[in-house]
Amino acid sequence: MRKFFSSFLEVLEVALVAVVSVFLIRTFLVQPFLVSGESMAPNFSNGDYLLVDELTYRLRPPERGEVIVFRYPNDESTYFIKRLVGLPGETVQVKDGKVTIFNKLNPDGLSLQEAYLPPGTKTNSQGELTKLGSKEYFVLGDNRSASFDSRSWGVLKEKELVGLARFRLWPVNDFRAFAAPNYSK
Repeated sequence: MRKFFSSFLEVLEVALVAVVSVFLIRTFLVQPFLVSGESMAPNFSNGDYLLVDELTYRLRPPERGEVIVFRYPNDESTYFIKRLVGLPGETVQVKDGKVTIFNKLNPDGLSLQEAYLPPGTKTNSQGELTKLGSKEYFVLGDNRSASFDSRSWGVLKEKELVGLARFRLWPVNDFRAFAAPNYSK
């Protein structure tokens, strides 16, 4: 009986360590995310299974061009995936099919060269300027004509960020790691 009890405690200990480890990893490091919809096509498709890095944004601020997962501002039980184009303190203008960023380094505007979009993609909007506060972001889907994003519902608050899309695990033949694009002129 003593041997059985000792074995039972050992199994219980391993199970407890496993449960605590999974909880800590999912809460503070990485979280799985299933893409639903086509707002990020052709770069992300419905059914793609991603790993979202939740640690990076605790160590550094988000960077332009990164693909992020966040809680939708009007219903925080819903998660979205979009590309980050406007950073805190900047002004974003979507006009004549292009995205232009105004900031201290580019007071006359930096027109984003978005090589990740299919040739000929136009970003439609009314042309208004969106001024971002100190903890606000502007996000767009890569499928610009079919994306519900900052052009529709406004700015994204920092508190709604979940993390950075780091790896695509599924489909297996399309496994890849993601990095922010370079927007230099």
